[in-house]
Amino acid sequence: GREDRAWYVFSTGDPAVANGTVQIRRALDGRRFELIGTVFTDLPAWLRSAVPGVSNIWAPDVTYHAGSYYLYYSGSTFGSNRSVIGLATNTTLDPADPDYRWVDQGQIFASTPADDFNAIDPGLVQAPDGTPYLAFGSLWSGIRMITLAWPDGRPVAGQGVPLRLADRHVPPNAIEAPSLVGHGGWFYLFVSMDFCCRGTDSTYKIAVGRSRTVTGPYLDRLGTPLAHGGGTVILSERGDMVGPGGQSIFDGWLAHHFYDAAAGGDFRLALRRIAWDADGWPRLT
Repeated sequence: GREDRAWYVFSTGDPAVANGTVQIRRALDGRRFELIGTVFTDLPAWLRSAVPGVSNIWAPDVTYHAGSYYLYYSGSTFGSNRSVIGLATNTTLDPADPDYRWVDQGQIFASTPADDFNAIDPGLVQAPDGTPYLAFGSLWSGIRMITLAWPDGRPVAGQGVPLRLADRHVPPNAIEAPSLVGHGGWFYLFVSMDFCCRGTDSTYKIAVGRSRTVTGPYLDRLGTPLAHGGGTVILSERGDMVGPGGQSIFDGWLAHHFYDAAAGGDFRLALRRIAWDADGWPRLT
C-alpha cells in the first residue's frame, strides 16, 4: 500500500520475529524497503486456540476504505484446511502517528476438515456499487469467494456456501493466492498455480482470467473457464527467478515473491508494472 508518498509491504510472519506476526516494511523511495515493525507483538490467543500448532500468520491483504485500513490475514498449518481468516484495522500506516494502532477484530471466516475449501490467502475486491468481496483459497476445491459488508468488513449473513471461482480439477488442485483488480470494465483474477515454498524446487507461476462481473465466471485468454482448469500464465520461472507467485496488486503494480537461484534459493520480493494489451489482457514489464 501507499500513504503520504511512502510505500508499505505487509508479509507473512517469521516465527522468529514477534512470534510469527505480520511484518511491515516501508520504502520512502519505492525501492529500498526496511523492516519497521509488526502488526501484533504475538499471535492472537483466539488464533492459537482455533488452529492448534499455528506458528505464524500468512498472506496479509490490506484495503483502505472510508478512513480505515482493513488487513485480512490467515492462520493455518501446512497441509491442513483447519484454517482461519482474521481481520485487523488501523486508521494510519505511519507508526509515528499518535493514532497508530492495529486493532485485532478477530476471526471473520474459517474452514475445518469437514469443508471442501481452505480459508487462507484472503484477497479483497470491491464491486462498482462498493460491495466488498473476499476471495480466498488454496488447494482443496480451489479459489472461493464470500460477500462482505462495510463498515465492519465481515461476511454477510446467510449467503450459503462460498462461490466457486477457480478449480484445476486435478489433485491436489494446486491453485491459491487470489488477487483481484478491476480494469476497463473487466475484473481480473490473478492466481498462483503449482507449488510454492520449496526453494529452487518450487514450480509456482502466476496466471490470470477475467470476467465482466466480480463474481465470475472468469475465463482465460483462450476462453477456458478458470473454474474448469483454465488460466493464462503471465509469469513463470526465468533464469535465476524460480517459482514467482504470491502476487498482490496495487496502483498498477504487481508485487510477488520468488526464489533466487543465484542466492542459493533465498526468497526475494519483486515489483512489476502491469501493462495492458489492446485486447485488455495484462502483461508484466
